[in-house]
Amino acid sequence: MNRVMLAPFQAPTLSIGGITLASPVVQAALSGYSDRAMRVLARRHGAAYSLGEVLLDTFVAVVGRNKRNLARIAVSPEEHPVGGQLMGSNPDDFPPAARRLVAEGFDVIDINFGCPVKKVLGRCRGGYLLSVPETALEIVSRVREAVPPQVPVTLKMRRGIDDSPESADRFWTIFDGAFARGVAAITVHGRTVQQKYVGPSNWEFLASVKRHAGRRTVIGSGDLFSAEACVAMLRQTGVDGVSIARGAIGNPWIFRQTLALLAGEAPPPPPTIHEQAEMLREHFELSEELHGAELAGRLMRKFAIKYARLHPEYLPVRTAFVDVKVNANWSDVLARFYGEDGPGRDPAADIDETTEC
Repeated sequence: MNRVMLAPFQAPTLSIGGITLASPVVQAALSGYSDRAMRVLARRHGAAYSLGEVLLDTFVAVVGRNKRNLARIAVSPEEHPVGGQLMGSNPDDFPPAARRLVAEGFDVIDINFGCPVKKVLGRCRGGYLLSVPETALEIVSRVREAVPPQVPVTLKMRRGIDDSPESADRFWTIFDGAFARGVAAITVHGRTVQQKYVGPSNWEFLASVKRHAGRRTVIGSGDLFSAEACVAMLRQTGVDGVSIARGAIGNPWIFRQTLALLAGEAPPPPPTIHEQAEMLREHFELSEELHGAELAGRLMRKFAIKYARLHPEYLPVRTAFVDVKVNANWSDVLARFYGEDGPGRDPAADIDETTEC
């Protein structure tokens, strides 16, 4: 993809309750990915705000002091403001989990009504709640009552279970009802739950949501795999912010590139091979600090195959990272493929099937 410089426009000021963010560009919650290490890198590269991976309410409430479990709710001083996302089915289980996340240092509590994964829906969680407005709004009320007034509560939704009129009616009931119950912002993904990740995200729907919302804060989500797409969503839909999800995995540079476009500057080119190597090392160090060396080595494989998309030899590099078995193999891959510098490639056109909740 050839990068183009767009004329600057007045980017919206994004506020979440009493928290005013430096830009309208944020990192979404990503199941299995957006731990503290990924969030810190996103913030260092321009994300104004980030969300931790979605967590079950019952898990958070009883997480205890186990080191591996605590890593999933760990917050770094350098990433504030940061949000924690909860998912569940029983309104009674949300309040203690929300209070625990606040106690651990999360600045915002986000509720997931959007996850389309089959096992999540089968347990009446995530996107399933878009079919039961009464339960969904009870969850919103219980979370809002559970946390201090200065802690914003937000919501993640899709545009409905499906494209039926009944689904649309339920969407608006939850959307308006959640704001009436005190949520500070709602992130809307432009696909239905039934769609999962098939077909384009409906940005026209996002525009209609923002028109309906007026001054209430709406953040857009869906198909944000490049800086150009992020700016286009802001321009075309009028949403107050963009939530970058799958497009940020293995590509924290997307935040800096988006900010450059918003300023009317030429976007930075894809990172060079040496810049990629430096980022991989930095990410590994942050993950090792959080999870310990053994677990970090296993977790970083899934990140590394995403970073490989920016390498000019994408498929061989991806295969090499897949084949990493022990931590010592990391240096071998870096030496083999990242020793000689050169230009990187733009991964925006690649198909990405990562699960986003």
